Amino acid sequence: MSGNRRALRDVLIETAASLEKAGIDAPRMEARRLVCWAIGCEASGLLSLDTLPEEAAPRLEAGLTQRCARRPLALIEGETGFWTLTLSVSSETLIPRSDSEALVEALLNLRPDKTGIHSVLDLGTGTGCLLLAVLSEYAQAYGVGVDLSPDAAALAHANAQRNALASRAGFLAGNWFSAISGQFDVIISNPPYIRSGDLAGLMPEVRDHEPARALIAGEDGLDAYRLIITQAMAYLAPKGLLIFEIGQGQEADVIALAGSAGFVLVEARADLGGIIRALCFERSFVPSQSDA
Repeated sequence: MSGNRRALRDVLIETAASLEKAGIDAPRMEARRLVCWAIGCEASGLLSLDTLPEEAAPRLEAGLTQRCARRPLALIEGETGFWTLTLSVSSETLIPRSDSEALVEALLNLRPDKTGIHSVLDLGTGTGCLLLAVLSEYAQAYGVGVDLSPDAAALAHANAQRNALASRAGFLAGNWFSAISGQFDVIISNPPYIRSGDLAGLMPEVRDHEPARALIAGEDGLDAYRLIITQAMAYLAPKGLLIFEIGQGQEADVIALAGSAGFVLVEARADLGGIIRALCFERSFVPSQSDA
């Protein structure tokens, strides 16, 4: 054994201490993830190691330096988990968060028949996380994801391939509905909803490393909801669902906007922290054949 190899226990303790000093939440958990990333192993793989492999040391040092500078851990690792999927991530998109899984849970509650959904539109698709999670549950559905960024659309396509869903998913670069035709059983979206004046106060992992176009939506944070809601009726099947992720405290405003456009709330679902995160709407009336 080389004398340059450090005891893994000491490495984990020192890494966690550095992360804690940098203000990172859950430093011990993140230390284990960084060490696993540097070694190239799963968490269980640490159990079989007594020392840090020499080749992993410079990789760990580089990753720790980035994380202490508040680069998101998922961007260092290059991937993250969402629903039952593993997704590649990049600085072109928001990093998928477990809060957004509330939208998928709400859809499953409202449409428990797994054969009942055939078409899904995901607006502002980013990594494709919402669309791909829905397609993983509804095996007869086909979906389209739209993002303003061509690089984001390309990443979402790669994630569809990675999760064996590419045959049922297409991705386009476009401005909301501008590249879309037809009607969908589900329109789902995690649009920008941060107020422009709140950008400076966001945690540095978000403010400095995630795209502002996917975060900021005007002075009141509602610009994207206004645009989507005013156009969504034309693209939603008569018994379809419109599902939004919302920010904390936006529930009443988004419900009012949707109501003024002819939608009725059918479910509001909280995330694991108890914050209302998903709002689900249906048409307040079913159009006649001549109106559809």
